[in-house]
Amino acid sequence: MQESTFTLMGNEGTRVHVYCWLPDPDEHIQGVVQIAHGMGETAARYAEFAGYLTKHGFAVYANDHRGHGRTVESTEALGDAGVDAFRWMAKDMVNLGELVAKEHPDVPLFLMGHSMGSFLVQHLMYAGHERYHAFVLSGTNGKRGLLRFGEKLALLQCGIQGDNHRSLLLNAIVFGGFNRAFRPATTPFDWLSRDRQEVQRFIDDPMCGAICTAGFFRDFFKLLLEIHLPQHMERIPKHKPVLLFSGELDPVGLRGKGVLNLYSQYQKLGLQDVEYHLYPGGRHEMLHETNRNEVAHDVLSWLKRHMPTIEQQHTQNSSQQDADTVPSFEIQSNQTALM
Repeated sequence: MQESTFTLMGNEGTRVHVYCWLPDPDEHIQGVVQIAHGMGETAARYAEFAGYLTKHGFAVYANDHRGHGRTVESTEALGDAGVDAFRWMAKDMVNLGELVAKEHPDVPLFLMGHSMGSFLVQHLMYAGHERYHAFVLSGTNGKRGLLRFGEKLALLQCGIQGDNHRSLLLNAIVFGGFNRAFRPATTPFDWLSRDRQEVQRFIDDPMCGAICTAGFFRDFFKLLLEIHLPQHMERIPKHKPVLLFSGELDPVGLRGKGVLNLYSQYQKLGLQDVEYHLYPGGRHEMLHETNRNEVAHDVLSWLKRHMPTIEQQHTQNSSQQDADTVPSFEIQSNQTALM
């Protein structure tokens, strides 16, 4: 595997850090997977999964979202994504997709998102899907209640304490109940995985687990409310495949109920190719779970089964000829070959 990083310039000048994992030079690239990571983590955590995909001919790209990973200027800035955060995150993802499509013009591009990243993908499924052949949603959920309350509370806290206030209150409301089903819970993050080493690795990573700002949570609630509005979901293309996978005990997906609800929504909308996998005993991060090899194999199998025909690829390429100019980027000098 070849690994490199580069900087993608956002529309207004933010330097977005991107990871790139490619198959060995003598291997043919048959497809590309673009990954959107979750809240409070970094795209670097997908290196193991990327390594598995590259062995099977897939290139993988993933950027650190604003307020996350190496896109921030310092660890103190983690969790503060700036004004209108999720609109800019989505734009960054589209910009990266445009770049990847130019770099690999003759292969399909799959967009995959985990947790918060899955909600960004749900947004792009109706507002930026043109470059993408199919979508993968990990640790996701469908329409839910109490979001208006959360948004109003976040707006109130922003008004009183400012957008940049580190909100322990909103963090507790969003994440506080996630550990309740898991006993004994030895850390605040046992809900992530049954693999204690993976949980500890998350805890020990200085790029993970930051408390987000009140403004971040306000914009997050806004995103969650918008992506399931009927007029938005109706715009999702019916012919593009969608895969949902989650742990059966994942609290983000309401222990499977939210995933099944979203699956049902997609069926009612008339999406022609939707699948879901709920893994027994699994928690939130199935790519860091005790059965992650099984999960990676299942995702790879789905990707291979959903490779477009030559005719489909030609049609997709023709529809993209008038795409916008790709934003500028810089390739760093730290490219390495990994076994």
